[in-house]
Amino acid sequence: MRSLPVGRSRRMFATVAVLAAVAAGLAGCGDDPSDTSSESSPAPSASADTSLADKVPDAIKADGKILVGTDSSYAPSEFLAEDGKTIQGFDVDLFTAVAQKLGLKAEFQTADFDAIIPGISSAKYEIGVSSFTINDERKKTVDMISYFSAGTQWAAKKGSTLDIENACGKKIAVQQGTVQVDDITARSKKCTTAGKPAITIDQYDGQDQATAAVVSGKDDATLADSPVAAYAVEKTNGQLELLGDIYEAAPYGYVVKKDQGEFSQALADATKALIADGSYKTILEKWGVEAGAITDPAVNP
Repeated sequence: MRSLPVGRSRRMFATVAVLAAVAAGLAGCGDDPSDTSSESSPAPSASADTSLADKVPDAIKADGKILVGTDSSYAPSEFLAEDGKTIQGFDVDLFTAVAQKLGLKAEFQTADFDAIIPGISSAKYEIGVSSFTINDERKKTVDMISYFSAGTQWAAKKGSTLDIENACGKKIAVQQGTVQVDDITARSKKCTTAGKPAITIDQYDGQDQATAAVVSGKDDATLADSPVAAYAVEKTNGQLELLGDIYEAAPYGYVVKKDQGEFSQALADATKALIADGSYKTILEKWGVEAGAITDPAVNP
């Protein structure tokens, strides 16, 4: 998974509320999150483009909807609202509008992050929308269509003196299956190669759990995509703060089965249409993530 610094306009919550929300999120995930269907929040309406809709595979357009696999624990990208069932976030709003351009209704289904790409390949989902960083390894098995840009940033307890370039011997929380796992693993190896203590890497099913582990003091810090780290800090009402600068900015991509040809390009063109008509900017500004906007959506960039 899951740029640039992003401003936030959403209200802050006290720590007790944050932890309660995290607990509610965990309780709502049953034993098999991939089977959990949820409603998605209303998004700005976009009119269908017939020329783009014609490029949607018959198997997808047959029922007028597209089944989306998403890990709904990654605020502000995709996460559950206070009702515990409505999936919301800028990814949700933006792809809902992209789907509308293609004459489709997006139906989001909660899934474990690292189960989404296999689910695409097995046709369990028709698309993956979950802050997937585009990289060469993923492009070997799926097509990816760029729509946003984000980097990695760290967060820790307010007042922390942790040096992200020397976290040897520290306990670091990350969400499993993300590019940040590779990042922290490489840092730990660098520590041991230099004769220093390894980093203890605590991997969690959701970023909300990783954030809660830092708030509680179980872990020393967490790293995540830059919009997610900034949002997590805001939600802890001053308990956490960002560490260091954002680094390694890369595009997010929609994920579809390999060699989709016209459909993949239609997704890119639908996103371009939203950029052209201003809907794209409006959606990103709603969530305070406009600094991650791109101008040139592409297939497998």
